[in-house]
Amino acid sequence: MEFGVTSMVAPLRRVLVRRPATAGDWASAGWRTPDPAGLLRQHDAFCALLDGLGCEVVVAPAVNGLVDACFTYDPAFVIGSGAILLRCPKPVRATEPDELAPHLEAAGVPTVGRLYGPAQADGGDLCWLDERTLIAGRGYRTNAEAHRQLAELVAGDGVELLRADLPHDRGAAHVLHLLSVVSPVADDLAVVYEPLAPVPLLEELDARGVRRVLVDPDEYETLGSNVLAVRPGVVVVADGNPRMRRALEAAGCEVHAYDGSELSLKGDGGPTCLTRPLLRRA
Repeated sequence: MEFGVTSMVAPLRRVLVRRPATAGDWASAGWRTPDPAGLLRQHDAFCALLDGLGCEVVVAPAVNGLVDACFTYDPAFVIGSGAILLRCPKPVRATEPDELAPHLEAAGVPTVGRLYGPAQADGGDLCWLDERTLIAGRGYRTNAEAHRQLAELVAGDGVELLRADLPHDRGAAHVLHLLSVVSPVADDLAVVYEPLAPVPLLEELDARGVRRVLVDPDEYETLGSNVLAVRPGVVVVADGNPRMRRALEAAGCEVHAYDGSELSLKGDGGPTCLTRPLLRRA
């Protein structure tokens, strides 16, 4: 089977990315206007880095005008049995789940469910704690009806959904996902930005004996808390966060950085946001 994800840290065997659009309404999407050539160059380098780390990289073409579509973690979520299509609450992203679905199918990942009606959720609010436990943020990007529907969908795989309420922070117009404040990097290690972390999340990490690598407040804004594990203790980070890099290395991690000055920083999406894991397996 060439798909299936029940972990944030098991070896990343296959991953779906999308080529960035080079034109669109950057302001409405909340981007600082990037250099188009730099955007593509950095995405190519990011894909090459993942390939060099042993990941099979499946590349979907850009969608004209959909500048957020390169952040493939949000429109769909892959579980053990297939993909769940989500419903992005950000208006300019509303069509992204349907845009991504055929590329998931082409990659051999069946659709096993989708959110409907008033449910709204981004993948960035979903984080595996273990193969039987998924924790979901409850905030401005993921609502209570999405929790209810997701709980039913993942129950078929024997997975329990836990809830972690997110703070108001800077309000509904600002992106705050659960994965904005936590990035598991090994079974017993997670990067955490404690000031915004939900108490239930911290309690779950403590109960599981998960150590914390703390994010420096000065590096939170430069995506220091957004860390992609390609296998336990081997991680990808956006360049420009030296304190986080040193802290990860001190905790025993192997750290690989990419230049995300156009690709990530101007759109507020780090390495996890840029990927839709298709297969994680030891």
